[in-house]
Amino acid sequence: MKKIVFFTGAGVSVESGIPAFRDRLGLWKTNNPEEITSIKFWRINNTNKLNMLTFHNQFRRQIINSQPNAMHGYIASLQVNYDVTVVTQNVDDFHERAGNLSVLHLHGNIMESRSSLNPKLVYPCNSDINIGDKCEKGSQLRPNVVWFGEELKVQDLNIAEEKISNCDILIVIGTSLNVSPANEFINYLPQSTKLIVIDPNVQEIGITRFNTKYFNIAATEAISELDDALKDL
Repeated sequence: MKKIVFFTGAGVSVESGIPAFRDRLGLWKTNNPEEITSIKFWRINNTNKLNMLTFHNQFRRQIINSQPNAMHGYIASLQVNYDVTVVTQNVDDFHERAGNLSVLHLHGNIMESRSSLNPKLVYPCNSDINIGDKCEKGSQLRPNVVWFGEELKVQDLNIAEEKISNCDILIVIGTSLNVSPANEFINYLPQSTKLIVIDPNVQEIGITRFNTKYFNIAATEAISELDDALKDL
């Protein structure tokens, strides 16, 4: 059974109605990212904590009220014939809700909360987090996502590197690969591995590599062509 790794970014969730964080029409239009998603500002006072929690609560509600799109479902359907792993930069749970069984969230999962002091204390979260909501050890709960000023988990990066280094096909969807350290993953890919890149702005990604196929279209528009490409491999 061939091993496929899907590396997904905001572009795959935009078609579910979730705005990309860095999109000028997205959430940053009315919020300063350095104040809304920064561990530095979280630590200053409860007013900042409240503003940050409010922002993430609104974002979580938007995700809950939205649905996985056709690409999420298509990726899940491939599990019948392939060994599929999803490595995602997205903090939504659309891949899981679509039925994907192996999903690695590099930037965390907003559908989880965690202790603000102990990142190992993680809990399911399907509702708002408020000031005064505490973990079992007594510390304030926060979204289980990676904020500015925080490092990605080394364990997650190692797993992603291992999966990508040993896959037969890597399919990149909806990410410019401009965010470190995820932009280094292509370097782990053997030249024998087929790389497929799907993004309407694919010309901005700048991957220089043999054995690569590009689809300069949105995620859901590429399903038929992607399916044909996989049948040819």
